[in-house]
This record gives sequence, structure tokens and C-alpha cells, in this order.
Amino acid sequence: MAIGPMSRIRSAFRRDVDAARERDPAARSTVEIVLTYPGLHAVWMHRAAHGMHRRGWRLPARVVSQVSRFLTGIEIHPGATIGPGFFVDHGMGVVIGETTEIGEDVTIYQGVTLGGTGKDAGKRHPTLRDGVTVGAGASVLGPLVIGEGAKIGAGSIVVKDVPRNSTVVGNPGKPVVVDGERVDAESIHHPDLDHIHLPDPVADALDCLISRVDALEAQIAALRAGVEPPAATADDDCGDRVAEARRSPTGAE
Repeated sequence: MAIGPMSRIRSAFRRDVDAARERDPAARSTVEIVLTYPGLHAVWMHRAAHGMHRRGWRLPARVVSQVSRFLTGIEIHPGATIGPGFFVDHGMGVVIGETTEIGEDVTIYQGVTLGGTGKDAGKRHPTLRDGVTVGAGASVLGPLVIGEGAKIGAGSIVVKDVPRNSTVVGNPGKPVVVDGERVDAESIHHPDLDHIHLPDPVADALDCLISRVDALEAQIAALRAGVEPPAATADDDCGDRVAEARRSPTGAE
């Protein structure tokens, strides 16, 4: 039997509430979530505005969008496509552009921008696949694709495609491997929300540089003293390892 539109709407609303309950430890009850979560209100008002937009009612859709922005501090263009299970935590200052496409069970935090890079026509905003997490203050700019299960660190600026199951940090954002682990299909729909304790390729490069300087100083001191320089260690060769990590976006497919 085909599922009617009202059943689909109720199912989507329930999934939105479940997403807030699962991903926010401060959530106490369904009533609290429904009454006090601006991210949820913004998503629901967007679903109404998006329906109007698809029917060609562009002005009423924009009016609903702007009312939502005034009430919640979250701006979502009516043309954006958002899947079920989308959760905006806190949400103040979030901006989502017209041609943005968001998959299922995506989580974003306050201050996130899913925007364009110019006045090009057509697809000019990002596509976020299922299970993506975008940390506070991050910007994802242009018609790029963020792969399934990817995490964008807080404050990162992403202007290139991100492989699935990877983590991006920095400005410009660089994908890095997290323990070489893959994310299975089930985990994608129950995302890991730790977008703070992330690898730092810049810090790794600085650590490598300091290690190399220490090793060279020890060799110079030994040569001045007329003794055999200390043997090189694995850490002295860290430059190749850091360079390889920067060249290779991830170990994920």
C-alpha cells in the first residue's frame, strides 16, 4: 500500500524529533524539544516553505523563510533540499543556500554557512551526504560534495570535495585520516558528534620540525666536540610521513 503525504510528513517530523533527542544530551522530553528547539522549528518551517517553492509559490515561500529567520536566527533558502533526521544544534547564525542538498541524519552547529562562491547560475551550493557532521563556525562553500559520514571540524573552511568517512580541519580545510577507521552504514545514521578532538596536521608538521631541529643541533654539537654524532632515529625521518599525510586526503574510498 502506498504511503500518503500526511503519513510521510508525520514520519519526517517524528524522525526530526528523534534526531534531537539522540544527538543532544540536554534534551529531556519530547514536549521540551517541540516547544523550545529553534533548530527544529527552522527545519519544520523550511519544509513548509520548500513545499511552496516546489509549487512555484516563490514569494510566499521566501516570506515563510524570512519569518523563520527572524524567529530562530537560522536562514534556510526555500529551494534547499533537506532529508529526514536533520538536526541543527543551537543554530544561531546558520545560513543554508538555495541549491544546497542535505542527505539523511546530518548534524550542523551554530554559525555554519553552506554557501556559494559567486553569482554563477545553477548548482552553486554544497551537497552533504548522509551522516555528515559540520562543527560550529565552519563554512562549506561552492558546489562541492561532502561524502557520507564525513566530519567538518569547528571553524574549518571547505572549498573542495571531501571523501566519505574522513575528517576535515583547518583553513583551507584539509581531509585527514582518523586512526584509519572506516564508518559502517549503520554508524552513518547515528553520527559521532565529537567534532572538537580532531587531528591537527599543522601541529604535526610543527612537531616534526622541532624534532628535526633538535636532531640536527645534537649532530652539530657532537661534530664540534669531535665525537661520533648520534644515530638517526625514526622520528628524525618524520618529514616524509607528514608530507605523505598532506598529499593523501584520506585512506577512505
